[in-house]
Amino acid sequence: MARRRLRLRKPRGTGEHIAAAVVALAAVTLLLQMARAAQSAVVRGWPILLVLAVGGLTYGLWQLLRQARARRARGGMLARLRITLADIDAMDDKEFEFALRDLLVRDGWSARKVGRKGDQAADVIGDHPQRGRIVVQAKHTRVGGKVGSTVTYAVKGTAGPVHKADHAVVVTNGAFTRDAMAWGDRHGVHWVDREKLQHWAENGAALHELLKVSARSRRNRFRRAA
Repeated sequence: MARRRLRLRKPRGTGEHIAAAVVALAAVTLLLQMARAAQSAVVRGWPILLVLAVGGLTYGLWQLLRQARARRARGGMLARLRITLADIDAMDDKEFEFALRDLLVRDGWSARKVGRKGDQAADVIGDHPQRGRIVVQAKHTRVGGKVGSTVTYAVKGTAGPVHKADHAVVVTNGAFTRDAMAWGDRHGVHWVDREKLQHWAENGAALHELLKVSARSRRNRFRRAA
């Protein structure tokens, strides 16, 4: 059985009109009393509210100052960052990727580690206001290990289409095969072997200077070779 909807009807007759007016007046009076009580509470409690407001503002400023000091401290540390080859050799793959990220930050790039399963040949991505975007593929290996040309193929294939990069580089603490170096030179994929890595990480040379990466527009993306 359908439920009947309740509807309010208009007052009828003088008596109902008077009753409705009394109810409305009572409601307005109650609202006014509540407003006065709230105002009175605020007036009586303003010192407490003021203390809470000042305390909250002070805490917020302290947090901002602490974060700023931490950023300056990290910036100063990264500006002096030097990593020896011995330290790099002792790292695992993830530590190596974080180290390359910090080195890019030291050199003025806004860099982040992105390497994970399915990273599409990018372990670190860095952005620079004048030099655009760089994609770094990290290959940590045993001393004497060599990186083959298949890695440079993969980096070339994803740097522009997937990561919208202007520059692509493969970095290893080992060495590259002749084919990998020759193919990279022909197709614009930079490579950093153990010797170049020492100049970059240990001696403090900037990567873009080491690789002679020139300034370019962010619109000029890394493109496939013809």
